[in-house]
Amino acid sequence: MANDPNAGACSAAAAQPGADGVTKAGTSPGPVRRFLPLAVLVAAIAAAFAFGLDDYLTFQALKQHREVLLDFVGRYPWLAPIVFMAGYAAVVAMSLPGAAVMTITGGFLFGAVLGSCWVVIAATLGATILFEIARTSLGEGLRQRAGPWLKKMEAGFQENAFSYLLVLRLIPLFPFFVVNLVPAFLGVRTRTYVLATLIGIIPGSFVYASVGAGLGSVFESGDEFTLSGVLTPQVIIALVGLAVLAMLPVVYKKLKARKS
Repeated sequence: MANDPNAGACSAAAAQPGADGVTKAGTSPGPVRRFLPLAVLVAAIAAAFAFGLDDYLTFQALKQHREVLLDFVGRYPWLAPIVFMAGYAAVVAMSLPGAAVMTITGGFLFGAVLGSCWVVIAATLGATILFEIARTSLGEGLRQRAGPWLKKMEAGFQENAFSYLLVLRLIPLFPFFVVNLVPAFLGVRTRTYVLATLIGIIPGSFVYASVGAGLGSVFESGDEFTLSGVLTPQVIIALVGLAVLAMLPVVYKKLKARKS
């Protein structure tokens, strides 16, 4: 077959990136689109600490401003949950210390049931934002540079990703932001991540929101409130029990594989 003199030029043109930084021959984003969300996130985190926004994520701040917050919820019953969820999602996405305080605040402002609903939605949204930024900006590069051990770990985790994530969400053993990031580096699908996060944080969120629903009496009495008394042995046992149930499909699959 005769060589086409235009073939080389066509191939070179196809490989050149377009205006949006994506090559015509593939779908991989260019460096700008890949790292821009990460840069925005880092800038937002720096700004949050620079302006001292983390100082408001304390029970002292909640106690001091509780009347203003309750008045806002009373005046704007539809807007208040949206503002709360937006703020909560931002806290989770930026991994600021204070998610537990925000969860209890949700119960304090909206009650145990509605507070839990708003918390679960906002926490899932914030965690997904962080997951997607980490996955697109860092995940692929890390997997390319890592050795076979990461590939093996990735394959093992993906085989039962939903159950493993559910257990990590149910048991408050690891920091929330760590559980948000690790699946991004192990190639977990977004749908699996969102579903496991949404379901897994419901029990813990309800526990903290229920505590928040009764926080008003603590403030009125003048007593100091700390997080140390929230996760009682009974609550921990209940969460561990749920985690054991979440692992049953994994155990069943392994036993079935051995019999086969």
